[in-house]
Order: sequence, then structure tokens, then C-alpha cells
Amino acid sequence: MGKFVVTVTFSIKAGHTVEFREAMLANAADSVALEPGCRLFDVCEAADGAEIFLYEIYDDQAAFDAHLATEHFRRFDRLVAPWVIDKRVATYVRLGVTTKSHKFAH
Repeated sequence: MGKFVVTVTFSIKAGHTVEFREAMLANAADSVALEPGCRLFDVCEAADGAEIFLYEIYDDQAAFDAHLATEHFRRFDRLVAPWVIDKRVATYVRLGVTTKSHKFAH
């Protein structure tokens, strides 16, 4: 079975994009460094900075649930809550990957 994929799109209030970005990048780094089941945490930003898109890969649903229970995630979530207009979360099962260094894998 494929990995568990989570996408999150945040709409950020004007005037808070820089501090949100810094907090998000720190949370992503902590997630990859401290969580054995977190395989990738990609942080992307719209050209105007008003939207942040996350692409995260975990070993499974349990690894993602463990992520949500970590102190670094809970601290991040409390910190950024006042800066967020909207947050949309979706989950997927990864079927394969195609990159310059990887052929399609199941």
C-alpha cells in the first residue's frame, strides 16, 4: 500500500504572512527531524504570500495522527490560529512517484 498523503491549504490574514511562513517552516523541519513516520513535508507559497500549501507524506494514518499529537505541532497550531482565515485539509493514498531520480513505484 502507498504512503499516506496530506495536503493543507492555508489562507493567511494580511500582515501575518512572514510570521506564518517562519512558524510553518519551523514546524515542517521539526516534523521531519522528530517524527519517524513523517517522510516529506513540502511547504509552498502563492506569489502574493496570502496562501500556503503543504504536501506531507507519512508512513500511514497512524503516523499522521501521531504528528497531530506532538508538542511542536500543537504549539504551532496555537500560535498561528489568529493569523489564519481558512484551512483546508485533504488526505490521499500515494499510488506512485515519477521524478528524474525515481521511476514509477507502487
